[in-house]
Amino acid sequence: MPSRPVTQLSIRPREIWAWALFDFANSSYTTVIITVVYSVYFTKVVAAGHVGEQLWGWGYSASMLAIAFMSPFLGAVADFAGAKKRILCFLTGLSVVFTALLYFVGSGDVWMGLLFLVLSNIGFAGGLTFYNGFLPEIARADNMGRISGYGWALGYVGGLVSLVLVFPFVRGGFGEENLSSVRWAFPLTAVFFFVASLPTFLLLRERAVPSELTAGEGYWRVGWRRVFGTLREIRRFRELVKFFIAFFIYGDAINTVIVFSAIFAAHVLGFSPGELIVFFVVVQVTAALGAFAFGPVTDRLGAKRTIGITLVIWIGVVAAAVWVETKEAFYVVGLVAGLAIGSSQAASRALIALMTPPGKNAEFFGFFALTEKFAAIMGPLVYGTISAWTGSQRTALLSVGAFFILGFAALQFVREKEGIEAARETAQPCSGGGGTGGSPNLPSART
Repeated sequence: MPSRPVTQLSIRPREIWAWALFDFANSSYTTVIITVVYSVYFTKVVAAGHVGEQLWGWGYSASMLAIAFMSPFLGAVADFAGAKKRILCFLTGLSVVFTALLYFVGSGDVWMGLLFLVLSNIGFAGGLTFYNGFLPEIARADNMGRISGYGWALGYVGGLVSLVLVFPFVRGGFGEENLSSVRWAFPLTAVFFFVASLPTFLLLRERAVPSELTAGEGYWRVGWRRVFGTLREIRRFRELVKFFIAFFIYGDAINTVIVFSAIFAAHVLGFSPGELIVFFVVVQVTAALGAFAFGPVTDRLGAKRTIGITLVIWIGVVAAAVWVETKEAFYVVGLVAGLAIGSSQAASRALIALMTPPGKNAEFFGFFALTEKFAAIMGPLVYGTISAWTGSQRTALLSVGAFFILGFAALQFVREKEGIEAARETAQPCSGGGGTGGSPNLPSART
């Protein structure tokens, strides 16, 4: 039985905010664990030296590899079974549990530290596929950019709040005398993630209509059948494929910035843990403002143009960071980077939603996750390897600039209007009666 589009249920404002609040919740993980605290803790305490940076890159990349292969299959199953919310709940729980267990990782516990990182990040990043899959159900074509931007903006506010919460535990540094205090930042982040995500699970409705399994058929077979069916029809979505290629390249650079920015600041410029917290508090503020402000810009100019603008900003940021010598100058670079990071990611998510046919939300965001996670694998591996070989993170940073330039070039080949039209043409009436014949939020082509 073919999958059915979502039913025409009214969208309440509280559901939009409940959806956006999950960005608020999960940003505590990426901010504290991936970017600011655990990344530095792992490279300075758990596995000190240049080998620590390389192991961090390998561990992060391993988790992304696992998510990359899981996401399209699980997304297809979620669309068929109407199970986006249930899978999101499970993966969030996985991330929360193993984030809390990072408390027990101490000096020399390299493999335990990597295992808990991989499992917690699989839960966090894997859940984003299903969270993002709700966007086409709660937004229209004319407000897709704004709602996506609201989510990213709230995400950076959540990152800001989580940094403030862990600051008292981290401000004393990563010396032996303060390590017992630093470790409390990890279970505190887990509690924040869990509590802040409750509005999403309590208020956001699953609108996908479940399809019934035929006799002798299981979800395993359904998932792979749907994935391979989409791959056979991929020529109908060639603009989306071209965007995936562009995103693979520039997303590579964005993820590398997220994973290694705190490590760069601590190792190259000598930022203390307290200074790192202050720096990223400032960046979170400008990132929230950028995501919020660029939402209406996305709806007015189009997602592709908005992404292009942010990539030009990114190229300038990386060029400045390569030559920066002082902490004060790095603050300025961080302020500008904040404006670019939220806006580029929010506009990218909006463009995917606009090009996604109804009834395949989680599956297509699963393919997006496949692209995103392979990008996340490549960037940290390249950066960590160059840093280890040359002993210079400035040299490694040049690879990030190259990815942004190539991503901007690849983006120019994407025809946004044709991609949206392809999604519209794919919408078909439901079979078996009881269907609505379409999605209430079916995007119209932007002229």
